[in-house]
Formats: sequence, structure tokens, C-alpha cells
Amino acid sequence: MALVASLRLVLAPPHPAGRPFLLGGVVAIVVGLILTQWLTWIGVCFTLFCLYFFRDPERVTPARPGLVVAPADGHVVSVASVAPPPELDLGTAPRWRVAIFLSVLDVHVNRMPVSGIVTRIAYRHGKFVNASLDKASVDNERNALAIRMADGRDIAVVQIAGLIARRILCHVREGDAAQIGARFGIIRFGSRTDLYLPEGVTPLVEVGQTMIGGETAIADLLA
Repeated sequence: MALVASLRLVLAPPHPAGRPFLLGGVVAIVVGLILTQWLTWIGVCFTLFCLYFFRDPERVTPARPGLVVAPADGHVVSVASVAPPPELDLGTAPRWRVAIFLSVLDVHVNRMPVSGIVTRIAYRHGKFVNASLDKASVDNERNALAIRMADGRDIAVVQIAGLIARRILCHVREGDAAQIGARFGIIRFGSRTDLYLPEGVTPLVEVGQTMIGGETAIADLLA
């Protein structure tokens, strides 16, 4: 069973954001077959890497009401009480932030942590320091979303570019209805995703834990 699950993860179809890269790899293979063998092997390796990096497996989101799920795969590098990004206008009161670092080996598709309405999306240009560092939340280029849940509370999720990642994609707009576990974007080639919980809500995870986007429970709003 574990082997089957692993194969499904590795062989999952690629996210649409990977198509230009896959096409480039195929072109390199074709040109290499015509001109030189070394280019063919480079194209093969690049294509296989892109198939792995952009894989987009299906996820089973917990059905229990009140859960906040991980917005990304990866491991938790920080659990701290800090103010949310100022561009989201969620106030300055500290709230729990769970920071998830995504290596190049993790699935990079971002998923909604809760259901609600996307009330604000704010993109901010910045640096590209190592996303595993705490200062990446403040210094790095990022795309922040505020989501208002049915009970009126707000939660925020921030896509953060990393040392290698230079492209953040977000497929939702302000006013869109968000469904917990649904895909909303992707960050290319190594990154970080921060989740800011509503005030008064305590995270259930600790530094070092592995997250599965759309499945791992990070907090319980009803606790």
C-alpha cells in the first residue's frame, strides 16, 4: 500500500504551470537527436526533473468542521506569534504564524487552508534570501491572501519566493469563494508558505513536522 501511494505521488500529472518547461525539455531532446547526443541527455534529465517538480497529486481533505489544513507540502520551520503582513490590513495584534519550507523535492502546489471569501490579495516585491530563514517572511518577494470565513474571522496565507524560486503564481482573485483544500497557486523551484491563524487560535503543529498540503490539520477553530 505504501509503495502504491509513493508511486501515485511521483507519477502524478504535472500542474499546468509546468507545461512551458516541459515543452522546452522536449524541444531540447528533439534538437539533440538532430545535432548532438549530449543535448539529448540534458533535455531528458530536465524533462524528468520538471515532471517530478510540477507533479500535482490529488489530496483528500479532512471533512471534520473547524479544521485548518496545511496550505503547502514541506516541513515546519517556525511557529511564532507575530503580526500579519501589513499589506493585508488585518491589524497589528500578534497571531500565530506557521511557516512551511518547501524544498525542490516537495510538491509546490498551494491549497486553501479554509473555506471562505478571498477579501484581499497583495503582491509585494522583495529579496530572494533562503526561504528557510525567519527573515524571509519580511524581506522576500511574496503574495499574501486574506480569507474571511463564515464566522467572520480572518485567516491569511502568504506565498513567499525563495533563494531559487523567482515566480509566484496565484489563480484566485479578490471576491472569489475559497474551498478548503482547493488549489489556488504554485511557487516555482523552492519556496515557503506562511499561514497566519485567527487571533486566539493555537496551532497543533511543531517545528520539524512534515506537512501535506490540503490534508494535514494545522489548527482546530472549534477547540
